Amino acid sequence: MYTDQQFDKLVESVGEQCLRRGWMLVCAESCTGGLLSASLTDIPGSSGWFERGYVTYSNAAKVELLQVGVDTLERFGAVSEETAMEMAAGALANTENAHFAVSTTGIAGPGGATSGKPVGMVCFGFAHRAGDGISTQAVTHIFDGNRVQIRLNAVEFALQKLQRFMAQR
Repeated sequence: MYTDQQFDKLVESVGEQCLRRGWMLVCAESCTGGLLSASLTDIPGSSGWFERGYVTYSNAAKVELLQVGVDTLERFGAVSEETAMEMAAGALANTENAHFAVSTTGIAGPGGATSGKPVGMVCFGFAHRAGDGISTQAVTHIFDGNRVQIRLNAVEFALQKLQRFMAQR
């Protein structure tokens, strides 16, 4: 876990990456409930690179606001890389000015675990505009700790992976 100062530097680094290249960012969050967007907008000047954030906690919200497929949710579940990628792609598709999207969906606990999906499992989706389409990637990580720790660690992890994802473009 980062110190507050290290975390602020991580967020600032994401913002600087966006500013240097004229990129705008959008977030689609489920288990982090807006913490990722809040972390990004805690940085002064973030309006220059942060477009918006969606908090889609329910499956209905994921379908309605982010165009996640009902079939995706039925086949893979809300906590899956497939859903995370569709969340990121939907957020980007709905946000004309954005270039990158990051999404979070997981089980922060203390309940909610299912077979093969333990408490602490979070799936992250990343999307960017590629030519006339949208390219996506996903990664899953299992975090230890209580609900608060899992959510905070998920935000930190999302920012680290987002930074790497953007650096590859």
